[in-house]
Amino acid sequence: MTRRPQKKPYHHGDLRRVLVETAETMLREDGRFQFTLREVARRAEVSHAAPYNHFPDKSALLAELGMVGFDRLREALVASRPKKVPTLREEFVEMSRAYVSFGVENPALYRLMFSPDVGSDVHLSERAVSAFRVLVELLERGQQDGVVRKGAARTLSAACWAQVHGITMLTIDGLFMPETVGAGALETALAVLFEGLER
Repeated sequence: MTRRPQKKPYHHGDLRRVLVETAETMLREDGRFQFTLREVARRAEVSHAAPYNHFPDKSALLAELGMVGFDRLREALVASRPKKVPTLREEFVEMSRAYVSFGVENPALYRLMFSPDVGSDVHLSERAVSAFRVLVELLERGQQDGVVRKGAARTLSAACWAQVHGITMLTIDGLFMPETVGAGALETALAVLFEGLER
């Protein structure tokens, strides 16, 4: 009689992290988030019931994965600040480039972050809002220095985000091509965007 291989015992108690990392790997490989919790458990080599100790359903796992994406996006935006003392314009351009690069380098995760599948609570969470706040704080600093026009910084930031998000999605989808939009389109778009913010 052939014995079926047993599941590997789980000892280190870090199953939540492993499940999120496994789901992210599957997301990156497949480009979609149609997998089930059962499939994630099988890939993580734990019992089918194990994920339910940390996530009541697949939506909860996707929500956590989306927030991980926002954590990383915030880190990328903060790290984009030039090492030499930059002008506000230089800082804005580098931050915008970092945003687009993050999306292009993590297309499936980026789509998930802004998908209704993660739920509206994710977009209202402190982890998501803190990524947006990096830009808000930059514009508030520009207003204090007399560089950025007056107005609610959050509203101005929303206008910037809408344009840069659109460019990111077009780039991910292979539509932001020189043949279509011309050479240097990103730089031109960011220059026009910043000029609209200036006093």
